[in-house]
Amino acid sequence: MCVCAACTAGRMKIVIHKLLSATLVLGVLGTFFTLLLWIVYSDNERSPRGPVQGQKSSAADPSDCISCSETIIKRAMERYSQNWRRQENNYKKFRALLSNKCHGASKAIVTQANTPVGSKVTFDGEKRKPLQVTQALFSVFPKESPFGNKTWETCSVVGNGGILTNSSCGQSIDSSQFVIRCNLPPVEGVYTRDVGNKTDLVTSNPSILHEKWAGLMERRRPFVEGVRPYGSAMILLPAFSYSHNTAVSLRATYTLEDFHSPARPVFLSPEYLTSLARFWRSQGMPAVRLSTGLIVTSLALELCSNVHLYGFWPFSTHPHGSHQTLTNHYYDNRESKKKIHAMPLEFEHLLRLHKQGVLRVHIGQCPLPPSHGFSSLPASTTPSPPVTVAGAPIRQHRELHR
Repeated sequence: MCVCAACTAGRMKIVIHKLLSATLVLGVLGTFFTLLLWIVYSDNERSPRGPVQGQKSSAADPSDCISCSETIIKRAMERYSQNWRRQENNYKKFRALLSNKCHGASKAIVTQANTPVGSKVTFDGEKRKPLQVTQALFSVFPKESPFGNKTWETCSVVGNGGILTNSSCGQSIDSSQFVIRCNLPPVEGVYTRDVGNKTDLVTSNPSILHEKWAGLMERRRPFVEGVRPYGSAMILLPAFSYSHNTAVSLRATYTLEDFHSPARPVFLSPEYLTSLARFWRSQGMPAVRLSTGLIVTSLALELCSNVHLYGFWPFSTHPHGSHQTLTNHYYDNRESKKKIHAMPLEFEHLLRLHKQGVLRVHIGQCPLPPSHGFSSLPASTTPSPPVTVAGAPIRQHRELHR
């Protein structure tokens, strides 16, 4: 019995050894064939494919990207009507829908009236424990909305796109009753002719405070001097979008107060941003986050009877210049670090509103205007069909409002 048991144990060891060897061989062969298939597949992907029957060959050509870009811009310009007409019914319907959903006039800015002591502020950009409003924080808020019940006749919303370079749009922009700018852009010196210098509201991304002024942790006077060109404009800060924005936004507020700056810091309401994002999703805008430009354009549509947009062209090629490359901004060519905004898709929606006579998008050079209102333009109540802009060319996700 002992001998048989020993024999059985020996045979089992041999069987196990063979199974392990076979498994190892199969693993090696599997790896080899997988590698072989990957090489063949990669080679096919790199190799130019022959034309599909009935289609033209798309041979690799250095001009292909240029042609693609030109095609997209051509389509956009076909939808951009130079014979723009304000359509009162469309404007009233869109404004009423936006106001009913978002209430920008009363809720876009955090105030003592809409955010009392003891209430909780929920950050719109992150899932985090809400921030309870203390008496100290409450004292920073304005008593009520700075917009009140006032409606401005004309408003200019100025993006920072390179399309503004050599545009001569400064006078047109400044002729509006209310001018909104994005992210503390330069407006003095050589820029004034193209972008003007009048400012009633300017946004400031906290990242700019960190990059330009070390988050106001060092010398603070340079920041005060940096916002001097905007005079008594409101400085709109997204203090409650992310928790790390709050402290630097408060430092900016305290700095302006301590140095007796005429600039008026105000905080963008996270509740408003949440409702605004929900509204644009209902309009077909599935962006991760809305751009600053679209946020302030939405606000302007609630505050103003006639809204003009400048500097919102999101493509890297000028629509009126043959192969003329545009810089990312009118003041530099810096690319955005984060691709979280759908700039071409946003522009598509703005073009749709332009086509429907709700607002007016300005592209290219501006003529010297006798008047900036829409009174000289004939009105129409016939709604226009929505427009669609195809995908964007090179550098399509451009942070125009940064």
